[in-house]
Amino acid sequence: MGVIVLGLMLLSLTIWLGLLCFWGQFWRTDQQLEVTETQLQSFPVVCAVVPARNEAEFIPTSLRSLLLQDYPGSFNVFLVDDRSTDQTANFAEGVAHAVGKPKQLHIISGESLPAGWSGKLWAVEQGIKSASKFAPDYFLLTDADIEHDPSNLRRLVAKAVQEDLDLVSVMVRLRCESFWEKLLIPAFVFFFQKLYPFRWVNNPNNPTAAAAGGSILIAREALERIGGIQVIRQALIDDCALAMAVKKSRGAGEQRSRGDKRDKENSHTQCPMPNAPCPIPSQGRIWLGLSTLTRSLRPYDSLATIWDMVARTAYTQLNYSPLLLLGTLVGMPLIYLASPICVILGAVWGNWAIALTGLLGWLLMTFAYYPTIRFYKCSVWLAFSLPAIAFLYTLMTLDSALRHWQGRGGAWKGRVYPSP
Repeated sequence: MGVIVLGLMLLSLTIWLGLLCFWGQFWRTDQQLEVTETQLQSFPVVCAVVPARNEAEFIPTSLRSLLLQDYPGSFNVFLVDDRSTDQTANFAEGVAHAVGKPKQLHIISGESLPAGWSGKLWAVEQGIKSASKFAPDYFLLTDADIEHDPSNLRRLVAKAVQEDLDLVSVMVRLRCESFWEKLLIPAFVFFFQKLYPFRWVNNPNNPTAAAAGGSILIAREALERIGGIQVIRQALIDDCALAMAVKKSRGAGEQRSRGDKRDKENSHTQCPMPNAPCPIPSQGRIWLGLSTLTRSLRPYDSLATIWDMVARTAYTQLNYSPLLLLGTLVGMPLIYLASPICVILGAVWGNWAIALTGLLGWLLMTFAYYPTIRFYKCSVWLAFSLPAIAFLYTLMTLDSALRHWQGRGGAWKGRVYPSP
């Protein structure tokens, strides 16, 4: 028995060494929007699209932060009232007048949801259609529960323009105040980075693609190139689906002649020969990072609210695959629970090889989790809680599958969506 346990622990330890050394340095938190300050010579036209369904609680703060951006260029906000029953639109109009920018806000009454669309993406589609009349260079897709730092838009645009990016997104700082938030929210970010290592996302030669729906800046040309929002109209994890569509578009027409109109207007590189094909660096290039200043207002102050948030899309993340679910239910305990269990068993059996190997594995995962704990300014001791946290997330994933099989999967704002 001891040999089997030691073998499993060595396997777990090997997995952690592989993750730390070869998995895109996912555990680091150095991909941040606010790391450097940048300046632009000119400022593109930007339109923000905000889908809102019964968001009266957050609109006064979130919309105010949008309308008070320090962006010097042309900027308009299109709020799509998705058939709210809590006077979301009235609150929004009041905010615009209170800050003296009623002409900058455009409120759109959402149409009824057609078949084959998720509610959020249908609202975004209507907002983009209305905003297109302003011929924007970029769309800012954001949620109604996000409080934007005054410089957020300026930084996003500068990042996109100076690094020739089609899509720039930041994972906003999630609320982390209550006990359950401190215990589980940093882990949510940690697991997301483990699924989509930001360095891989930001590498144009790596197929990994992801975005964070709270704050996405996308070039109008890129959105048109992929066929618009309708190409992901059924996606529940819409931010990552959008990022994947943009990054995949890199293969089409990656090189153009020097005389290409877009190359003349936007390229920051020079061709070595007059008729040589010039690369278009921005085509399909995306960037994803963390934000220390822009934050989510939505509270998750109980286990139930966090559980529902995760269970809503966890099985979707597994592509509704029973095999991937089985792999998750086996893999998560092996990766996260084996170490503390081996520490206990090794101590009880007096087998110090098992105990020390388990302790080493536990320290490795604590080392990996610590940067995220520090980013969220939580107690360092929470870094040692990752095994227990991972166990809870495993149960949430199983519950997500059960909800899907019961026809309750993807429930949000009173709507339930079947798997595509």
